[in-house]
Amino acid sequence: MDFSEHPLDDADGVLLAHAIAVDGRVLKKGHRLDPETIDLIRKQGRTSVLGARLGTDDVHEDEAARLVAQAVAGPNARVARAFTGRVNLYAATRGLCRIDEALVKAINRIDEAITIATLADDTACESGEMLATIKIIPFAAPKAALDRVLAVIAKAGRPAIRIAPWQVIHAALILTELPHLKQSIYEETARAIGSRLMHLGARTPVIERVPHDRTRLARALADIAREPMDLIVVAGASAIVDRADVIPAALTDIGGTIVRLGMPVDPGNLLMLGRLAGRPVIGAPGCARSPKINGFDRVLQRAAAGEAIEALDIADFGVGGLLKEVGERPLPRAAASPGPRRGAPKSVRNVASVVLAAGRGTRMGGPVNKLVREIMGKPLIGHVLDAALESRLRALTVVTNTDPSVRLAIGGRPVPVVVNEEPEAGMSRSLAIGLADVPEGAEAALVLLADMPGITPRHIDMLIDAYDPDEGRLIVVPVWQGKRGNPVLFDRRFFAEMMAQTGDRGARDVIRAHEDVVVEVEMPDAACLGDIDTPEALAAAEAAARAQGLPPASGAPLPAAGG
Repeated sequence: MDFSEHPLDDADGVLLAHAIAVDGRVLKKGHRLDPETIDLIRKQGRTSVLGARLGTDDVHEDEAARLVAQAVAGPNARVARAFTGRVNLYAATRGLCRIDEALVKAINRIDEAITIATLADDTACESGEMLATIKIIPFAAPKAALDRVLAVIAKAGRPAIRIAPWQVIHAALILTELPHLKQSIYEETARAIGSRLMHLGARTPVIERVPHDRTRLARALADIAREPMDLIVVAGASAIVDRADVIPAALTDIGGTIVRLGMPVDPGNLLMLGRLAGRPVIGAPGCARSPKINGFDRVLQRAAAGEAIEALDIADFGVGGLLKEVGERPLPRAAASPGPRRGAPKSVRNVASVVLAAGRGTRMGGPVNKLVREIMGKPLIGHVLDAALESRLRALTVVTNTDPSVRLAIGGRPVPVVVNEEPEAGMSRSLAIGLADVPEGAEAALVLLADMPGITPRHIDMLIDAYDPDEGRLIVVPVWQGKRGNPVLFDRRFFAEMMAQTGDRGARDVIRAHEDVVVEVEMPDAACLGDIDTPEALAAAEAAARAQGLPPASGAPLPAAGG
């Protein structure tokens, strides 16, 4: 590959090294020059461009990424289209993501041009969640290196990335009891473990309570073993500390075996894995009472996916097994944030939204928060939230300040609210708080301003429709007559960069830094420019709404504040 400064007279077929703005359009990185685009560049006064010309021993980045992706993808791993040298793999169903770590490492060690980044092995995934990304670093991969990668994968004879779907399983939960423990502890344990099981595809578990006694427990285990159960979980009133303790002893008394006692995961050390009549028996550690992810989840998820788990598998959990400081969300995650209202059409993309409603609104004046001021009988924030709930957004989080009137204005709308205790730190602080609350399964987030009552479900859905990570459309910006506005949609890969911003700039610098993946969507009106910051703007929006004959608190779209 010839990567150099190419004279325009000899640039036909060259791939641009960097994006170039010409004649009102952007030629993106990797654009293949032709006589038409070369002429546009020449009109700017340029005589050469920096770029790459591929040789006979080069494989174009998209083709190389596609070949690697197809080779590593296993059952239930969907291969997306190639774009800019990247191919993403997505889960085709709910289940456990299994990564062959040794094979991925072997591939990444062959040549720096060919890279694979994956989720961690044993990650629970929702359908549509990204599993891996294959990226060719330069504009082409050396054919010799690509052939070596494909040969290593073929020799392994197994997929590097696959999804083991959750099985529809019958499970039993046995709770052992001691006289001094409160009933609420048993209820809490049953609720936490039962929710886990059902989230992983199990039918409503059979729950039994027996005294924490070896003989009584053995009898209960024997009775359940006669039923068509796929999995048995025993949550003891007292922790398991030895193979001769109550739970493992009861299991072996009736012919069961102990696969492993104890695991190198914290929290979750005091777990027992056994077998009874060919089915797994898990002696749950005390941390299983908590909804937060712990070592119990790793073993339970393997069992729920029908994946084999042996003593050495548990021994290998030690690397990455220190979970105490991991700020995981509670399980089940699906209940963390509500989706759109019933009846709204489903989006192909899983896009969430962050509604920024923590500003002080000083330009509006007066003691009343501007977001609770009404237009046509509805608070400003109410218009924005209703539009979001009627759109194809999958989840919604509102970031407010400590003013209780904003929460009151939200009313009974089914949206989670998080509080920015430091609104004086600027919009960036609210943005970081909101993004931290976006569900893990969301591919992207739409950043909505709560003072834009003219935004409608149609505006939002147009932005969602334009988002396409497979084609490099990663940041979606609304435009009206050449002017960019809000809301803006961001792919998840920019979240960390957005959360690192400071002050009141929001994510503008992130947009500027990634113009090559920005797509502009022409809006049908000026609503994307119409935020309300002053009493005059509020009055103008109210007058315009009345002029259009909109009834109070109607669901009709409001005219933009600016016209």
